[in-house]
Amino acid sequence: MKTTTTTTSSSSNILFFILLHLFLVLTCHRNLASAAGGKWNLLMSNIGISAMHMQVLNNDKVIMYDRTDFGKSNISLPDGKCRYDQNDTTLKVDCTAHSVEYNVANNSIRPLMVQTDVWCSSGAVFPDGSLVQTGGFNDGDKVVRVFKPSNTSNNASTTCDWQEIPDGLVQRRWYATNHILPDGTQIVIGGRRAFNYEFYPKTASANRAYSLPFLVQTNDPRIENNLYPFVFLNVDGNLFIFANNRAILFDYTKNVVVKNYPQIPGGDPRSYPSTGSAVLLPLKNLQAKEIQAEVLVCGGAPKGSFISAENGNFWGALNTCGRIIITEPKPQWTLETMPLARTMGDMVILPNGNVLIINGAGMGTAGWEFGRDPVLKPVIYLPDNPFDSRFEIQNPSTIPRMYHSTAVLLRDGRVLVGGSNPHIYYNFTGVLFPTELSLEAFSPSYLDSGSRYLRPRIISPASQYTIGYGQRVPVRFKVSGRVNRNLVTVTMVAPGFNTHSFTMNQRLLVLPSENMKLVGEKAYQINVVTPNSAKLAPPGYYLLFVVHQDIPSEGIWIKIQ
Repeated sequence: MKTTTTTTSSSSNILFFILLHLFLVLTCHRNLASAAGGKWNLLMSNIGISAMHMQVLNNDKVIMYDRTDFGKSNISLPDGKCRYDQNDTTLKVDCTAHSVEYNVANNSIRPLMVQTDVWCSSGAVFPDGSLVQTGGFNDGDKVVRVFKPSNTSNNASTTCDWQEIPDGLVQRRWYATNHILPDGTQIVIGGRRAFNYEFYPKTASANRAYSLPFLVQTNDPRIENNLYPFVFLNVDGNLFIFANNRAILFDYTKNVVVKNYPQIPGGDPRSYPSTGSAVLLPLKNLQAKEIQAEVLVCGGAPKGSFISAENGNFWGALNTCGRIIITEPKPQWTLETMPLARTMGDMVILPNGNVLIINGAGMGTAGWEFGRDPVLKPVIYLPDNPFDSRFEIQNPSTIPRMYHSTAVLLRDGRVLVGGSNPHIYYNFTGVLFPTELSLEAFSPSYLDSGSRYLRPRIISPASQYTIGYGQRVPVRFKVSGRVNRNLVTVTMVAPGFNTHSFTMNQRLLVLPSENMKLVGEKAYQINVVTPNSAKLAPPGYYLLFVVHQDIPSEGIWIKIQ
């Protein structure tokens, strides 16, 4: 009897320690067991078009468009306007809009007119705040279009619309990528059967296309897998260009490859149509002698997925992210496992430096009818957390956002989500995933009401403030609750042009700060220093946020020049 009691006690102890170990493992691995957060709101059930491309402008309005060869949209052009195109095989006369301006403040839509086809195009915002959009399909493939924002908050009182520049490009650009350069001009890279790059606006010394053999080397026959390359301006002024499964550091001023990066482990493609996504992680320590830059590439589809989907077999998407410090002498990729496999996802940098991974499918690839298993749950990636505890699953949407979906950050910290049309035309019935005309907002948990006592409110400077490089700027803000001065940062975010699961020009900088002090009742001042070089922050409009304990203020617009 005594022996039996000892055995039972030992077994109980062993079971206790096994359960304790399991609990600790699951607690530490938050990517496998994380509390859901975030809230969804349906803003508009029908904006008239499917938001295939999206850009926030410095008047808090969002420009969206789809394509002109879909057929009629669900929103008419104003004042009896119509588009006439005898070469359009779908519709010779079209009196509906294929671009809209969304007013965030009053949740309304204003139709805009594009004359040529903007489908699968690219763009960036010039330093003056104008959206410059390049290329597209058929009659639009060499066209440059400019939209200059109005400062009025009333949609009805503005007549701003697209201005089109025929033959503004040297090379046809379809599925290309744009980036703003330190001098404020744009570089336009790649596109279907365009293994080169060019600049806009044109100058006497830069009025042609320049060969880029890397795009030939990364082109998979028939499938491509190198369209919409991921492009980031590195801190040294060179461009990090990722296509298919590998990357280069490129000196565009000399047309020279400075560095070849190793292939991402596994070798699976991450670019369109396999379609992963990528971000440049927040730039910090901006006054250091050597500033570190790091890129994160997530999701995509295994090699062969596109051909398999053509044959009706849909493979599971990739569930890995590759992370690489691009400024290291001998950089190497580190792979991390996402809690949810995803292709056609979007990656949005939040004001606190975390990354939202949203939209997409769990099976298949980009392309007509090639996606399956919509991923309704976003994930937040926390880049500063320990390895294996960086992913947090969020609450799901009820609306599938498949091929041709979009997501952008708004000034109030919400993320605007729209689009989804995996069909050749508008198709609302008899299909797995109907054309989606709705617009939603995802609110990360930092916008929960329980955080309002910790949320900063910027007092000064006022929005639309102009600053220079290397300038000291006092930022005043209020917090109604208790402030932890060690957990206050100031960030500036460049809103990007989003399409096809990549946000061009998106970047976040954590500004050096000092001398935080109390200046009034619940009012504080923190002195920040702006970036000292356009290589760190190209000229133009940014959103500036004060972040307290990972909770951002509403942003203000600043212009650096």
